[in-house]
Amino acid sequence: MRLRALAALLLATGLGACAATPAEQLGTIPPLHQLTPGEKEAAGTLRIWDPIEGTNRAFYKFNARFDQWIFLPVVQAYEFITPDFLQKRVTDFFSNLAEFRNASNGLLQARPDAAGRAVIRLALNSTFGLLGLFDVATPMGVTPEPLDFGLTLGRWGVGNGPYLVVPVLGPSNGRDFSGFLVDTAVANYVPPESIVTDYVYFNPLVYVLYAIDLRRNIDFRYFGSGSPFEYDLVRFLYTRTRELRIRALTAGPAAQAEPSPYNLPLDPNEVDVPASSMPDQAPAGRLLP
Repeated sequence: MRLRALAALLLATGLGACAATPAEQLGTIPPLHQLTPGEKEAAGTLRIWDPIEGTNRAFYKFNARFDQWIFLPVVQAYEFITPDFLQKRVTDFFSNLAEFRNASNGLLQARPDAAGRAVIRLALNSTFGLLGLFDVATPMGVTPEPLDFGLTLGRWGVGNGPYLVVPVLGPSNGRDFSGFLVDTAVANYVPPESIVTDYVYFNPLVYVLYAIDLRRNIDFRYFGSGSPFEYDLVRFLYTRTRELRIRALTAGPAAQAEPSPYNLPLDPNEVDVPASSMPDQAPAGRLLP
C-alpha cells in the first residue's frame, strides 16, 4: 500500500510540473498563427469529394502495377519494332475516327461550330488524308477539339459526382465515367459511327493497337512525380482540368486555349470544401508566409 501511495504521489507531482511547464520546453510548438480566410481556401482546393477513397487508392496501385509490368513494356516493344512514320499514321487514323464522337457531342452541346469543324476534319482526312492515315486538316487551319459526353453533361449543369479511379482506364468521376459508357455505346450501336466502328474494329488486335497507341501518346508515368501525395495531386489536376474544360465551353474562344488547373482564382464560392470546415489554426510546425 505504501508503495502504491508513493507512486501515486510521484505521478501527481510530475503531472503538476508538466502543467506548469511552457509548451515550448516540453517540445511541443503552438500554432504559428490563425489561418486567414485565404489560407483556408488554399488548403481546401486539394480536397476533392472522394467517398470511396480506400477503394480508389487500391485501384490506383493496381493501375500502377499493370502499367509498369504489362502496359508500358508492350508499348515499348511496339515503339521498338514500329518505325516512327507508321506510329504517326496509326495515331492519325484513330484520331480521325474520334471525329465522329467530337461531332456528335458538338451537336449535343448546341455548338454547331465545334460539330462543323469535326465534320470538316473527318471529310478532309478521310479523303485527302487517305482514310485518316494523314492529318491534312490541321495544317490547313482546321484544328481538332476533343469532346466527349462527360463534357456535354457538364456543359448542361451536371456535377462531377464522386471521384473514381477506374481499373486500367485511370482517373474519372461519376459524370465522366457515365459519359464514357454513353460514348462507347454510341460507337457500337448508333449509325453512322457504329457502321464505321464495326467495319474497322473487326479484329480484336485492332482494339489492342488502339490501346497501345493511346498509352503511347500519354506522357504520364505512375509514381514519376516523386511526391508522396501523387494520388491527391492526380485527383486534383484531373478534376480541375475537367472543370476548366467545361467552363471554357461557355466562356468564348479566348477561354478555349489550353486551360490550366494551376491558374485558379481563390473564390470562396468555387472551393469544394467550405472554408468553415477548415481548422482555425495552422498545425504545429507548419510553415506559412
